[in-house]
Amino acid sequence: MEEQKTEDYKERLQKVRQRRNGKDPMHWFMIGGCAVIVVLALVIIVKLAQGGTFGGSGNARVASASEAEVQETVIGETLPEDEEQAKEDEEKKNVVESYQNLGIVDVSGYLNMRESASTTSDVIGKLMGGSACEILDDSQEGWYQISSGGLEGYISSEFVQTGEAAKTEAFELVKKMAVITTDKLNIRSEPSEDAQVLEQALKNERYSIVSEQEGWIQISGGYISADYVDVRYALNEARKLDLRTMVLNMYDNLGISNVNNYLNIRVEPKEDAKIIGKMTSKSGGEILETTEDGGWYKIKSGPVTGYVKSEFILTGDAAKQEALQVAQLMAIVSTDRLNARTEPNTDAPIWTQISNSERYSVMSQQDGWVQIALDETSAYVATEFVDVRYALNEAIEFTPVEETPEPETKAASSKGGSGSKSSSNGGSGSQKASSSGSSKRAQIANYATQFLGNPYVWGGTSLTNGTDCSGFTMSVMAHFGVGLPHHSGSQAGAGRSISSSQMRPGDLIFYTNSGGTINHVALYIGGGRVCHASNARDGIKISTWNYRTPAKIVNVLGD
Repeated sequence: MEEQKTEDYKERLQKVRQRRNGKDPMHWFMIGGCAVIVVLALVIIVKLAQGGTFGGSGNARVASASEAEVQETVIGETLPEDEEQAKEDEEKKNVVESYQNLGIVDVSGYLNMRESASTTSDVIGKLMGGSACEILDDSQEGWYQISSGGLEGYISSEFVQTGEAAKTEAFELVKKMAVITTDKLNIRSEPSEDAQVLEQALKNERYSIVSEQEGWIQISGGYISADYVDVRYALNEARKLDLRTMVLNMYDNLGISNVNNYLNIRVEPKEDAKIIGKMTSKSGGEILETTEDGGWYKIKSGPVTGYVKSEFILTGDAAKQEALQVAQLMAIVSTDRLNARTEPNTDAPIWTQISNSERYSVMSQQDGWVQIALDETSAYVATEFVDVRYALNEAIEFTPVEETPEPETKAASSKGGSGSKSSSNGGSGSQKASSSGSSKRAQIANYATQFLGNPYVWGGTSLTNGTDCSGFTMSVMAHFGVGLPHHSGSQAGAGRSISSSQMRPGDLIFYTNSGGTINHVALYIGGGRVCHASNARDGIKISTWNYRTPAKIVNVLGD
C-alpha cells in the first residue's frame, strides 16, 4: 500500500512538473478551447454588427476576418453601381418612350426602305437588324410607312416588331451612340486629320462607340471627329443608301487611270517592257509600291499586277473624288457561269450565259433579280449569284500579238510544199504568203486595240468619234483591205465558219439576242480576248471571248 501511494505521488509530481514546463496535453487543450470561444465571440459580434444572421440553409460557415473585409468592400461598391444602373435604365426608358408608335426591325441582315409601298420601288435606305423606326401609317396591307434616321419611306411589315414586344426588345438595344450631326463626316484609319479616309458617315447615322479620346471617337469602322457628333443614349435607325462611298472601302491606296483611252500595264517598270494588261479611262486599282525614281507605280487592278507610269495615275484625295464621280452600279458575278434569262423569273428561257470575267452594268433591280446590260440588249440574272454594288472598271489581261512569221514547216505543210525545198531556196512563195498572213492577223488585233475607250454610237463607223459593233469590225477590216457589210448578221455569212479551237486573231465572233438572232459581233485579238464596241456605257472595250455564249465564229480573212 505504501508503495502504491509512493507511485501515485510520483505520478502527480511528474504532471505538476510537466504543466510547469508546458508539456501537459490537457494544458494545451484547455488553452485551445478558450481561444476558440474567444474567436467565436468575435465572429458573432462582427456578424451582428453587419446585420447578419446565423440561421437559414444550414450551409452557413464561420467567416474569417479577411473575408469580412472583402464583404465590406463589395458592399461599399455595390451601392454606387446600383445608382448608376438606375440612372442608365431611366435614360433607356426615356429613349424607348420617345417613339409614339415604335417598330423594331427583326432581321439578321438589313431591311430595305423603299420610296413607295412596292417591291419594285427605289431603295432609299436600309435598316440593320435591331434598328428602330416611328410607324407613321399601317393602313396599307403588308407595308408600314415609317420615319427613321431622318428618312421617310416604306418597309415590309412582315419583319417588324410592334407594341409591347417592340418596347421590351428596344430597352435591351438602347446604348450610348455617336449620332452624326453634319452632312458628311470622314471615317479615318487613325485619330488624326492626316490619316487615311476609309469611308464617310452621313447625317443622322448612328454608330456604337468603342472608345473615346481627346477630340476623337472610335467606332467599329475607324475614327470620327468628336466635333461633329452628338454622344447620347439611342437606338440605331435607318441609314441612307449611299453606295458610292462603298467604292472607297475596296482600296487601301486607290489609283485611277487618268487617260482618255487606255493605259498599258507592263511586267517591269520600263517603257519597252512586255505589256500584260490595259486599264481603260478611269479604271481603279490598288497601288502597291512606287519605284525609287517615282516614275512608276506597281499596281493591282482586277486580275493584273504590273507597272504603270505614275504620271497617268490619280492618287490620294483626287483619286477618291474621281471614284465617287465615275463609280457605276454593277453586277459582279460570283460563279464561273451564270444563266441569263429573258424575264425575271425561273420559268423564262435561258438565252445566254455570262462569266465572272467582267462587271456588268445594272439597269434595274427587282426582288431576287437584276437586269444587266449585255451590249446592245439586256438580260436578267438571279441576285443569289451576283454582288450588286457601285464599283470601278478595272484592268483586263491583254498582251499584244507579236507580229512574227509562222514557223516555216507549218507554212510549207499548209500548202502541201516541201519544207526542205523552201529552206534551200531561202523561202518559197507559199512561205511568204503564210508569213504575211500571220503578220496581218497580228497587225489587225493590235490595230483594233488602239481604239479602246472610244465611244459607242448606234449606226456609227468612226473608230475615233463613235461606232457600233459591226461598224467597228467593218472599219478595222477595211484598214487592211477586207470589205464587210455594216450589219452583224450579214458579216456572219461573209466568211468560213470555224470552231473555237481554230480561231486566231482577226477572226470574228458573233452573239445572239434572246430571240436567237445574231445581234452583236466582236473581233478576236488572241489570248482568249475580244475587242468590241459594246454599248453606250462601256464604248470600245476588251472582254473574254465567251463573256456571253458565242453563237458563231467566222474566218473572214480567207487564209
